[in-house]
Amino acid sequence: MRLLIFGKSGQVASELGLQAAASGYDFTALSRDDVDVCDGDAIRAAIADNPCDVIINATAYTNVDGAESEQDLAHKINADAPHIMAQTAAQKQIPLLHISTDYVFRGDGDTCWSIDDPIDPPNQYGLSKAAGERLIRGTEGRNIIMRTSWVFSSHGKNFVKTILRIADANDELNIVGDQIGGPTSAVDIASALLNIAKQEHEKPYQSSTQIIHYAGAPCVSWAEFAQEIVKKAGIEVVIHAIPTTDYPTPAVRPLNSRLDSSHLAPLYGLSAPDWRIALDDCLKRITADDTA
Repeated sequence: MRLLIFGKSGQVASELGLQAAASGYDFTALSRDDVDVCDGDAIRAAIADNPCDVIINATAYTNVDGAESEQDLAHKINADAPHIMAQTAAQKQIPLLHISTDYVFRGDGDTCWSIDDPIDPPNQYGLSKAAGERLIRGTEGRNIIMRTSWVFSSHGKNFVKTILRIADANDELNIVGDQIGGPTSAVDIASALLNIAKQEHEKPYQSSTQIIHYAGAPCVSWAEFAQEIVKKAGIEVVIHAIPTTDYPTPAVRPLNSRLDSSHLAPLYGLSAPDWRIALDDCLKRITADDTA
């Protein structure tokens, strides 16, 4: 199986490269320096120049607050770019796997969002990702859109690494306690994507779009997630759960980011990963990197 991965240094893209190499796949991972995803012709040329069996789009504009003031840029990267990837993949009859987000939902209530629930993003980042979904779904190709949430890893900037850094410098931390979701390891996301890519490659090509949810379990608040991080890391710090209203941000954050992943088993033989197990591995990797 030959893979073309858009993205190289992000959390999921980094793991895709590591796991694809370990599995012996023939793959090409393209960074923003390799291809300008704001340039449609550059995307088309990249696909033409790198023959493949499956395309995985692991690049995105992920600055949630920044999207409030950089709406055009967020839309180009999160909507226009994947649309062009989907169009080009369809012309070549190549499956496209695309990563989306829980932020496409309005974020209220206290039940898990299903793949069939209506989307209603609360901020510009969510709107750009929802636009990407809509454009991909309008393409006559084989598309798999994976919505995930609260991504963490030993790479780049994320909640786990932030908590470790600030916990070392403080005796007490105030962390939002009324936003609920499923932390999801980039390691698990990459593994699931490669699993799905292999299954899609091995079956006849069929033009259709499949939405899936892949999010960690059990669901927790950011404060509860932080408590588990410092506990496993052996850091003594008091975590105070605060309401979202006490931590204002430029972009509205959803209170309910729960995603229902129950459909994964019949579709791909997958299930929601336990983020607590993944967190153990993540902390080991971070420790190894710090001591290297």
